[in-house]
Amino acid sequence: MNINRTKLSDHIPNLPDTWPFQPRMALCPWIRTEAISLGDLGANWTRMGPSDLDLSLDPASLGEAFGRGGVHRRGDVVLRPYRRGGAIRHVNERIYLNSDRFQAEGDLHRALWESGFPTVEPLGFAFRPRSWGVEGIYFTRHVKALPWARAFNRTGELLPQLKTLLEALSEWGLHAPDLNATNFIIDESGSLLALDWDRGTWIEPGKDLHELYLRRLDRSLFRLNAPMGIRAMIRNLGCQQSTRSLL
Repeated sequence: MNINRTKLSDHIPNLPDTWPFQPRMALCPWIRTEAISLGDLGANWTRMGPSDLDLSLDPASLGEAFGRGGVHRRGDVVLRPYRRGGAIRHVNERIYLNSDRFQAEGDLHRALWESGFPTVEPLGFAFRPRSWGVEGIYFTRHVKALPWARAFNRTGELLPQLKTLLEALSEWGLHAPDLNATNFIIDESGSLLALDWDRGTWIEPGKDLHELYLRRLDRSLFRLNAPMGIRAMIRNLGCQQSTRSLL
């Protein structure tokens, strides 16, 4: 597959004609505030986000949420500290060269939200110097929801939503390599929402990208010991997409 990557800040492609979601009202520009304290999270943070973002409430657990540690909420704001995965986390868990990665996720997430895509509302990020680089935190709006990975018995009813969601991303050319089974939640209305747009980038749209998503989901379902019937449902989405592309 020809993966032509572009910086998110350079170019966000126009929505495809087949886009199935109704765009939302554009978010207000995020304001940069420097040298601020985030309470028990410490001082000397630079924050990008709404001016009225309130992080003063005591931290509360997200219950069954997945993550590498430290993810919690304060009122209606969810805080997700940036943490490295893979083998590198044993050497460097949280330090990044600069804030570009946090800004890129914010740009992508805002574009998704404004496009009407089913995700949580982005609320910005913060970073501060640490050792030879920076550490960061990402903010989103809290939604009462159940992780899909805790409710595999509902996969059958969610399958049409998942199919539409993955096809939309594929036709837009958006590759989110961390979009695995633990990054989907089911809100109280039964809507499936996708989370975590770190490392996302624009590549060549189409069937090959759709297959990348399905393979990523299958690997994560295997690691979660999901029932074989659930994995078969996800694999079958690839067959459906291939058939549709021939029509």
